[in-house]
Amino acid sequence: MTHPVEAKIAALATMSSVQLRDEWRALTRSPVPRVSPKMLRLALAYELQAQAFGGLSRATQQKLDQLARGMTRTAVARPGTRLVREWQGRAHIVTVGEDGVIRWDERDWRSLSEVARAITGTRWSGPAFFGLKSKAVAKVPVVRRVAA
Repeated sequence: MTHPVEAKIAALATMSSVQLRDEWRALTRSPVPRVSPKMLRLALAYELQAQAFGGLSRATQQKLDQLARGMTRTAVARPGTRLVREWQGRAHIVTVGEDGVIRWDERDWRSLSEVARAITGTRWSGPAFFGLKSKAVAKVPVVRRVAA
């Protein structure tokens, strides 16, 4: 027996452009993107699956957004990571436990940004504060000249 989502996705193949646009509006309640019918079918298939099974995690969405903008790169603080940051003459040591929990000042924290906020008293990006975020280097295409 097939999942109902599979049947909905299969039905997209036979829909006209008008039907696809109507389906997009009904499914997402947002304006139809200006893309080809083929691309709209792919986008609808993704939306159907995301609604049925859950979409991308917040971390994955952030990573994709960051890559699309191409402005910064953020390293991941993996379990076992030890971060040291000096702030106002005091060294602050943060560890990421094997369980993935962030620990600082003998407490567990939900994010590096919470720790950075507690240290500075202002809103900081935790990855930026601890040096895990860096500017992306512009990629310049390599042009090769062929001798005639």
